[in-house]
Amino acid sequence: MSIVVTGATGHLGSLVIEQLLEKVPADQITAVVRSAEKAAPLAARGVRIAVADYNTPETFDGLLAAGDRVLLISGNEFDKGRVGQHKVVLNAAKAAGVALLAYTSAPGSLTAALADDHRGTEEAILASGVPYALLRNGWYNENYTEQLAPVLEHNAVTHAAGEGRISSAARADYAAAAVAVLTGEGHENKTYELGGDAAWSLAEYAAELSRQTGKEIADNAVSPEALVGILTGAGLPGPFATILAGVDASIQKGELVIDSGDLSRLTGRPTTPIADSIAVALKG
Repeated sequence: MSIVVTGATGHLGSLVIEQLLEKVPADQITAVVRSAEKAAPLAARGVRIAVADYNTPETFDGLLAAGDRVLLISGNEFDKGRVGQHKVVLNAAKAAGVALLAYTSAPGSLTAALADDHRGTEEAILASGVPYALLRNGWYNENYTEQLAPVLEHNAVTHAAGEGRISSAARADYAAAAVAVLTGEGHENKTYELGGDAAWSLAEYAAELSRQTGKEIADNAVSPEALVGILTGAGLPGPFATILAGVDASIQKGELVIDSGDLSRLTGRPTTPIADSIAVALKG
């Protein structure tokens, strides 16, 4: 039996691996990666490395074994048919008879186009009969704190979310929830709505940035159409800019307020406040 993590050198996957190493022996962990070179530090620590790619189904042949617990981290190639990519792993999981397939999905309340691939993947998982856990991850603090350069350059938080609120948490919090599910018992065929303990608005985010930087950071609320123009002007591809503007529209409608308490219950600790993640980002 192995705990298998796809996308293991990505932002979320690397945090999951680190936290797994605190709980289980390294030789019980399999990191699925596209680059063995990038995974060399994990191999040096005794983690099993499997090189496979969502876009090359045959690379998953025989990769999974009966009794494995698998974390399928959703792909980030929005233009390559993510549902099809995810089905490659799902099919391999079904063929192997894995004990659990955990999937990092999106909140059930989210209607933005970003959620479409997640809903499609969830439907395929439920139809497969594979024991599953749906980890419906809310927004990450880092979605904002890793993009501080333009905010600090222009002294403004530009968005199309109006006064909508966001129940975000640190990426490490979501990783801890995944680890709890992968190493715990009784999570089969469960759906978890995961979000931060405290919701906040982008006006409050701008105010907190102002407080921590000593600069006057404006709350620059614009229309979704205007945001698409701003993002494409900054070099983002049009389709991706439209997806991001759609998420802001969902925020305005309250779709990223998640009050289930599932995240802090799974991790056994409070979630990380946005102010703490801002402080970390500013130090970096």
